[in-house]
Amino acid sequence: MIGRLMTMTAQPGKGGELAAVLLEVAERLRGFPGCAIYLISQDAADPDTVRVTEVWQDETSARAALATPPRADGPSPADVLALLSSPPHRTDLTVLGGVGLPTADGRP
Repeated sequence: MIGRLMTMTAQPGKGGELAAVLLEVAERLRGFPGCAIYLISQDAADPDTVRVTEVWQDETSARAALATPPRADGPSPADVLALLSSPPHRTDLTVLGGVGLPTADGRP
């Protein structure tokens, strides 16, 4: 498994709107092949900072999600980028395990 921590800074006062759009993205990823976790969090001390914690089965699954065309009734990557005050910061992670992740035999 691979993981990513995406840190995004919204334009001033737009953190709630950014979080809402990302929650729509997360809902569309529910059940997407290879997506184990797509968690949206808003910084308690700075609501214009929103983080996305991602866990994927592998890099191929993560790329497939990014390559999927946006639905007409949902947000696009351009919608997310339009709310940002600076480019997102990506931290790649090596996922070791933990609560909420499937075990090696596929159990949650």
